[in-house]
Amino acid sequence: MPTSEEIERRVAEADAPRSVRRSAAAQRIGDLATRRAEIVAQLNDVERQLGEVLSESSDVIDIDELAQFTEVPATDLARWLDTGKPVPAKRKKPANSGSRAKKTAQPPKTTTTTKTVPTPRPLAAAPTPAADTLAATSSAAQ
Repeated sequence: MPTSEEIERRVAEADAPRSVRRSAAAQRIGDLATRRAEIVAQLNDVERQLGEVLSESSDVIDIDELAQFTEVPATDLARWLDTGKPVPAKRKKPANSGSRAKKTAQPPKTTTTTKTVPTPRPLAAAPTPAADTLAATSSAAQ
């Protein structure tokens, strides 16, 4: 029977090829993800520059003409133009000075009209000939 150390060595030996492949895969994915992030940053910069040029030249050439001359879809040009425009700063809402009491959120009042439908009552069972005979014999017996 193998010792604990021998078992540990066998497991490590069996796992070694898998560990090498896992490490290589993780490194490759990390490298590619870093490269992708750099390319995305470059692309965003190019799109921003395109937007700036489109905005600066909008007084001499419009998007439709540019699309004809460059064979770049007008939708792309319009998107880049929007990318190059400065984004207006968002205004902050004024903070409540405390002069007004905060309203507590209450669930909306809903009125539901339910129509009451009477439950039909079972009809009285029609007398059967056997019941008539039984009733007649019991009345005669009294």
